[in-house]
Amino acid sequence: MNTIGLLGGMSWESTQSYYRLINQGVNAKLGGLHSAQLVLYSVDFSPIEQLQQQGDWQAAARILSQAARNIEQAGANALLICTNTMHIVADDIAAAVNIPILHIADATGEVLQQQGIKTVGLLGTAFTMEQPFYRERLQQKFGLDVLIPASPQRQRVHQVIYEELCAGKILPASKAAYLNIIAELGKRGAQAVILGCTEIGLLVQQQDTDIPLLDTTAIHAAKAVEFALNSTSPRE
Repeated sequence: MNTIGLLGGMSWESTQSYYRLINQGVNAKLGGLHSAQLVLYSVDFSPIEQLQQQGDWQAAARILSQAARNIEQAGANALLICTNTMHIVADDIAAAVNIPILHIADATGEVLQQQGIKTVGLLGTAFTMEQPFYRERLQQKFGLDVLIPASPQRQRVHQVIYEELCAGKILPASKAAYLNIIAELGKRGAQAVILGCTEIGLLVQQQDTDIPLLDTTAIHAAKAVEFALNSTSPRE
């Protein structure tokens, strides 16, 4: 079994979902008392969040790159950055290590291609929705048309993530707001909506809407399970 490295803590609320889903996925495949071989490095999110707000992505990249090196040195064969937003510095982190990064947008794009979806809505932090690192990757690698909410809706989505979901708060009013935004994306032509922040799946689930939802945490975790159990993947 390959060892999966988890670069987490952004926030820890979603990192615990990664840990659970990957272990459950390995056990479902292997049965018995099997679980995943994992290396978890959980950063303090507060300094990272402050650097996000300052737009100092290079300083954030340095912190996460050192954490990634620690994960590699602990024996991981591949790395998951357990957050959508910080894939903005995925290239910097990749350059700091010699193990592959399983990119969350690639895992999501593969699922969308398999489902034959061409136009998709994207929810996430303001950074993920508004900056090109995520949308352009989906567009260029997978030929997707990516829709984002209008500006006031983007602000609401962002606010809920940082002020509520990252603190473990699940509020009915926020859930209703998210479902209205999802419905609006559907009216604009989205065939599905990416929950492009690893906390959003804590708030809305598929049973809440008829529009297909892609929970990036679950998709990313499934990709990790696939890598862990792939005998042709590098082990050293």
